[in-house]
Amino acid sequence: MSRRTRLGIALAATALGLGVLGDALFQGQPLGLNVPLWALAFTVALAVLLRAGRVPLHQGRRFMVAPLVLFAALLVWHDSPLLVAANLLAIAAAVSVGALRNIRTATLTEFGEGFVGAARSTAVGSLSLLMADIRWAELAGRARSERVTALARGVALGVPLLLLFGGLFAAADAVFKSLLSSAVPAIDASAGERILIVAVWAWLAGGLLRDLLSVRERSEQVPFARPRRVVGPLEICVALAFLDLLFLAFVAVQFRYLFGGSALVQSRAHLTYAEYARHGFFELVAVAGLTLSVLLLADWALAGRGRRAFRWLAAALLVLLGIVIASALQRMRLYVEHFGLTELRLYATGVILWLAVVSAWFALTVLRGRRHAFAVGALVAGFAATFVLNFVNPDATIARTNVTRPAVDVSYLANLSDDAVPTLVTRIRSLPPPQRAVLARALLHRVDAGGDWRSWNLSRSRAAAAIRGHRAELQALVERAP
Repeated sequence: MSRRTRLGIALAATALGLGVLGDALFQGQPLGLNVPLWALAFTVALAVLLRAGRVPLHQGRRFMVAPLVLFAALLVWHDSPLLVAANLLAIAAAVSVGALRNIRTATLTEFGEGFVGAARSTAVGSLSLLMADIRWAELAGRARSERVTALARGVALGVPLLLLFGGLFAAADAVFKSLLSSAVPAIDASAGERILIVAVWAWLAGGLLRDLLSVRERSEQVPFARPRRVVGPLEICVALAFLDLLFLAFVAVQFRYLFGGSALVQSRAHLTYAEYARHGFFELVAVAGLTLSVLLLADWALAGRGRRAFRWLAAALLVLLGIVIASALQRMRLYVEHFGLTELRLYATGVILWLAVVSAWFALTVLRGRRHAFAVGALVAGFAATFVLNFVNPDATIARTNVTRPAVDVSYLANLSDDAVPTLVTRIRSLPPPQRAVLARALLHRVDAGGDWRSWNLSRSRAAAAIRGHRAELQALVERAP
């Protein structure tokens, strides 16, 4: 077994240990003594790995230890959120200089590169550790083919995606969560959460340790080679196949329950149809955005290899994503029908409609080998969506939608911007008398921002004119209030 593989295995085992420690120290606890304890364990682990890998302890690594431990220890002292944030920023700065060889001669640019590099390595360094640094063929034996090794890497890449998207789908749909729990009865929710926390801590610790063990100078012996593109077509296709199966299972639940009527939902999830639809919209928005990100990253990683299988799997995923987006829009329709419209709900609907357009544009460009045209099309679609929103006038739309509902949140309507004022003034009599008085009082108390011609705004001008033109009517509504 090569020295590189041995060091990679040691690093992975150390990261897993730090992940378990992170779960034990931080699970459900605020920041305090747990921070310096974990930082001390991290420092000791780094020292052992540096010695095992015979990596030089240059000035940056020596300088990192003192501020890292000091500012971690200071979190035991105070409880001010801003002071805690300042100490955490100091810890991040201390870690970022660990990769610098000579602190005295380092430029500001090099300090900035160290910070960005540490952040990038913390996020994705463990992927390089698992895919490149540990040569799995050595562990499996020379007789194992590269195809088997690639398949194993694909499974390792696909499982985190399954956990991420599966968690979002479970949070989005109570029936899907119930079916998932029934299908996997041995997995306890709390145990799964703990495993996920350990995995996150181990992933971050492994990436950071790998960065600090790497050497930037050519004169030094580098235990970890420069990251190379190690994800091949088979790995990517295996991961996408996992996602296709997960999306297919979720879509099957949507056709059966969300589009199947309230009786099925009540019998399975013991929820009203409105309660079932209320949850999940924003999780599905996240799913749509993450799916496009995963596909773009996969297309970049392929670099022209194995595109035929990728296109079929990606196309299937986009079709399923389209149904997921339709499910999200159906949820929002039912949500608004029962609970009213808000700015967040309206803008989130706009975002997912934009994602639907971008998904279609992805299929027309990236999947047809025209990746260069994707970015400009997505940007133009964003510009168009923003332009349409200006014509829709969201606040006025919210006012028109909510003012005729049986139960109206008048305080929310009163806090809408001046865009909604003309609509509210003309439709105030649609409200019950007590609510008319509340809204009329709020409209009369709106403060004119003043200013001269330089701050003129059409919406503010129309709002002021509407209030002035109906002031007598609004005052009468206030005076008639019981």
